[in-house]
Amino acid sequence: MKNLFVIVAIAATFSLNACAQTGKEVPAKVKATFSQKFPDAKKIKWDKENDNEWEAEFKMNGNEYSANFSSDGTWKETEHEIEKAEIPPMVQGTLDSKFAGYDIEEAEVSETPEGKVFEIQMEKDESDMEVAIAPDGSIVKKEGKKEHDEGDGENDND
Repeated sequence: MKNLFVIVAIAATFSLNACAQTGKEVPAKVKATFSQKFPDAKKIKWDKENDNEWEAEFKMNGNEYSANFSSDGTWKETEHEIEKAEIPPMVQGTLDSKFAGYDIEEAEVSETPEGKVFEIQMEKDESDMEVAIAPDGSIVKKEGKKEHDEGDGENDND
């Protein structure tokens, strides 16, 4: 019983140290920029994306967000999921006219220093599509892929 207590105590110490180290590793510039940009953020969890980038996952105004920062504290991007009903009319108009028949699987708002886009993941039959649409309805990026290349009769005339 005494050995079990010692093992639990050691494990708890390692766990606390690991959490504390992760918090200490986030550069002060990154934390400062985050605090200025998101003063109302709650339940902040930091992850190191790569050698030069940090990501914070947090809650704000009842929504879950993620924000990325370079190690020097420069804000790179913020994303949060939205409901289909929250897609602006201009963006919805583009979806209706250019992607008729696709079912929306997920919608996110992505903000960068260059501006805001709505990233929409859609599906139709065997095809997946991801588009980024600016608030004015213009398509910024479009990526599509087929789950299976046979049996659907499309593009089989190679």
